[in-house]
Parts: sequence; C-alpha cells; structure tokens
Amino acid sequence: MKKYKETYIIGIDHGYGNMKTANCCFQAGVTVYDKEPIFKDNLLVWNNKYYLISTEHKEFSADKMLDEDYYILTLAAIARELNIAKIYSADVLIAAGLPLTWVSEQREEFKRYLLKNETVDFNFKGKDYHIRIVGADVYPQGFAAIVNHLSDFSGVNMLCDIGNGTMNIMFVNDKKPNPHRCFTKKFGTHQCMLHIRENLMRIHHAEPPEEMITRVLRFGTADIDSDYLKTITNTVKEGM
Repeated sequence: MKKYKETYIIGIDHGYGNMKTANCCFQAGVTVYDKEPIFKDNLLVWNNKYYLISTEHKEFSADKMLDEDYYILTLAAIARELNIAKIYSADVLIAAGLPLTWVSEQREEFKRYLLKNETVDFNFKGKDYHIRIVGADVYPQGFAAIVNHLSDFSGVNMLCDIGNGTMNIMFVNDKKPNPHRCFTKKFGTHQCMLHIRENLMRIHHAEPPEEMITRVLRFGTADIDSDYLKTITNTVKEGM
C-alpha cells in the first residue's frame, strides 16, 4: 500500500486460488449467509449479508465478474491492508491485474465492476470501514514484477507467472516485451492438485484434505502417512 497525497493505492492480485496484496495472502473463497454464522473468523458484513472469507477456493471461471464474490474479496483485501496501518476510513485507488492476454478485452468491464460503488461501508473481522473508491487501474498480471527492471533483461527472456487457474507467459527480448509472444494458458496448480487427488484415490482409495496436500506442495512434507507423501511428491515430479 502506498499513499499519494490523500489517496491510498492498494495493489490487489485477484487470483483464482488466493488473493494477494503487498502484505497479505488469503484464499479466494466466499460463503454467503443471510444470518450471522456460528463461526466468525474472517467475517465480512455488507448490505445486510454475511460473508465468510477464505472458506475454500473459488471454482475456475474465465470471467471474474459473474457474481459478487471478487467484489467481496476486494473489500476484504482493502480492509487487510488498511488494518495494518490502523486506518479505517480512506480514499482508495485499486491497482488490479488480469491475465496477460485477457487484459485488453476485460479491462474496462473489470474497472466498472470494481468501481460500481463509490463509497462502501462494511465491517470486517469486527472493525468498521468507510472507504471511497476513487479509481481503479488494471494491469497485465506478472508484468508488474519486472516492469521496473526491464533494463536488466538483455537477450531473450521468458516471464512465467504460474497461478492456481492460469499460467501467464511473456517473452522479453532485448529489454522489450514482445506483444506477439504473450500467452495465457488455463493451466495452474489447481490442475496439479486434481491430478494428485486422482492418484491418491486410485492408489490408496483415500483422499486427504486439500490443506494437507497444499502443505506438501509448499513445504515438501506434512503430518501425513509416508505412502501418501510419496504418491504426492511422485505425482508432482512426473508432471514437471
């Protein structure tokens, strides 16, 4: 999060698996309730609805604007960033990203989606927020990581941004992005997860919780049967 004059600029990566900001990362999952749920961790309250955040990953959809979920996740991401600075009322400019080859077609619609309410009053994790969304800019995912370092990319280089639902590839030749060699593939860690679960069921007739498999993918081990661990790691190696 950066402050420019009286506006807070908050970068948000609207991933299919996780929402990311400069300081936070949480699962891109939303469960909505008409009444206050029993468990209130990561509860967001807005427009007389109750939203539990990070309950599970969203299903893949090329169009992130089909429902309210990514709007709710955006509010949660803004709240998490503001809360770090103990700020609960602010003017906010959103800097968002879309897959490389989808930006040109979806940019304006995604901006309208994010800007549909100028002022928003909501409660997240027991704290009240009043924000005014003064603007939204949409950039190609992954490119933000290198845009300030293009001078270092002499020769032929490939940027690869591997997400949960998509993989974005961009070639940078002699310090310049090549617009004719940008690709977005509907392939990511979610497909790897599905393959692991399929092998676990086929070999062991069991399906450990996704959280356990994710821990193996992140850290190389988990509190899990050694045979299951071997199947998971072998599946990953075979797919590489």
